[in-house]
Amino acid sequence: MINKNFLDEISAKLSKAVAQSPAKDIEKNARALLAQGFAKLDLVTREEFDVQTQLLSRTVQRLGELEAKVAALEAQKQSH
Repeated sequence: MINKNFLDEISAKLSKAVAQSPAKDIEKNARALLAQGFAKLDLVTREEFDVQTQLLSRTVQRLGELEAKVAALEAQKQSH
């Protein structure tokens, strides 16, 4: 995923390219445009992704446990 380090790398490269140029504002404008573009993509950080992956895993596990309990209760109800 895109993160702050990626933006910093692009910013550094742009900074080197225009360091001697009178167009110093290009770096700031390009960084703002990139950040705005990435914000529109609705990206998540790696940390957020990992948290959601763990949450989904626990949810799937819990769902399996609950399904097994329901099946046991239904079997018990049918035998009585």
